[in-house]
Amino acid sequence: MTLDVASAFIEGEKTYRKYEENPVNRIQERVKRHYYNQHQKQTVEFVDEMHRKWLSFNHACMPILDALDMLANFLDESDPDVDEANLTHAYQTAERLRVSHPDKPWMHLAGLVHDLGKIMSVWGEEQWAVTGDTYPVGCAPSESIVFGVGSFDGNPDLLNSKYNTTLGMYSEGIGLENLKMCWSHDEYMYQVLLNHGSTLPEDALYAIRFHSFYPYHAHNAYTYFANEKDQLLKEALLDINRCDLYSKNDEKPDIEKLKPYYQSLIDKYIPGDVKW
Repeated sequence: MTLDVASAFIEGEKTYRKYEENPVNRIQERVKRHYYNQHQKQTVEFVDEMHRKWLSFNHACMPILDALDMLANFLDESDPDVDEANLTHAYQTAERLRVSHPDKPWMHLAGLVHDLGKIMSVWGEEQWAVTGDTYPVGCAPSESIVFGVGSFDGNPDLLNSKYNTTLGMYSEGIGLENLKMCWSHDEYMYQVLLNHGSTLPEDALYAIRFHSFYPYHAHNAYTYFANEKDQLLKEALLDINRCDLYSKNDEKPDIEKLKPYYQSLIDKYIPGDVKW
């Protein structure tokens, strides 16, 4: 049984983001288990703990390409579309953006590093705290979230009157940047780049931070939190997201051949050793 037709995206003959209740499908069962764990265990308190743990940036110090190489054997358990390492997909996304936006090299680099926060799982973090779609904690979940509101049953924040209403602990028009998102690779990579002093433009940083926020940018949920700035930055977010999603079936790139080009972009926008 397909859960939500609106969650599926089609390009050519390939369907992406198709989530099913299918106990005999190994990948679909893996994905379901991931999201139920994420939805039941990610609370305001948990996210605060992750901020303290990861935003001290004391786990490693290494340049971007070295960090990317650590994803060579990393498999994203939340992804129903691919069953291969994330390193390949990083370059697929970047190369799609290179074709679609040849005049915006910063966008190519944003595509390359958009998932690099998944390195947290290489260092032992549970994937339900790293990968998958994102959403704000501290307010009622949207029905457009993968597997629906029922997948949050057992999350203690649902019983907290400060957090279980539509607005929860926020106010209308507060701006997405002021939401406390569930902990993920998106937020971590965004914060790593800020801490490093990256010169990537705000459009790129915003897209990296919210590219997994599908309830918002694909289903128009949580729009009551958005402000004018969010509207202005949404175009780059959608551009990078489309290339992220639809590049998964692209030809595998020659990574070693591509590295010099991307190193030149890194030297400009994220040079030197980065604290993780």
